[in-house]
Amino acid sequence: MSERADEMMDICLLAGEIMLSYGAETYRVEETLERMSVAAGFANVHCFATTTGIFLSFEEKKGNGDLMQMVRIDNRMQDLNKVMEVNQVSREFTSGDLTIPEAHERLKEIYHAPVLYPLWVIHLFAGVAGSGFSYLFGGGLFDLLPAYIAAVASSVALVEFERYLKVRFASEFMGAFTGGTVAILLVMFGLGNNLDQIIIGSLMPLVPGVPLTNSVRDLLSGDLLAGMSRGVEALLTSLSIAGGVALTISIFL
Repeated sequence: MSERADEMMDICLLAGEIMLSYGAETYRVEETLERMSVAAGFANVHCFATTTGIFLSFEEKKGNGDLMQMVRIDNRMQDLNKVMEVNQVSREFTSGDLTIPEAHERLKEIYHAPVLYPLWVIHLFAGVAGSGFSYLFGGGLFDLLPAYIAAVASSVALVEFERYLKVRFASEFMGAFTGGTVAILLVMFGLGNNLDQIIIGSLMPLVPGVPLTNSVRDLLSGDLLAGMSRGVEALLTSLSIAGGVALTISIFL
């Protein structure tokens, strides 16, 4: 493998790793990597992505055999801004505005950059979303504040348990348990009237909206394996949330 082909393979796999780790659909990852490889002058390009790994192969010269590498995706989170930035790098590279070294440096910067919003902003607007959904589902104005507090509590618990617990779906379970517990205690102390709507609001920041949406989009694009795996992930996340709420209700009510 020549130095140019080796660097191009690294660029493509890094771009795919960023996109798949931060919420992109698998068909988008495959299309992006194939377009970048073709734009660099490689032939017989094939990319196969699942929710936990990416395989890429291409020919440097006709008849020299395929070059193939893979990368495993262990951690998945949500930051669609990074997906957008990688898409922009891909567009600039395929149009000839970026060289291979320049694209590599840009992707390294995106990979090491922090998430777009600090945690306090994420928790703040998780509370706003929770109180808003509480009102939309039939809660009153007096339920907005307890729903806000409970949603912030569930968001904080989700992030903190993800940091220390390396067990899949345990953080969603504990986030739902924390949000439900805070909601019940607030109503017990006289803050809020409609417990059901407050609990619903506290759970909204935990709902796996992006995995569920990506599952449907992957299925519609023909990626059955990725679509089914994302759908199962969203289902297990939902069951973890339901289990956390069921536990707190069984304890306090």
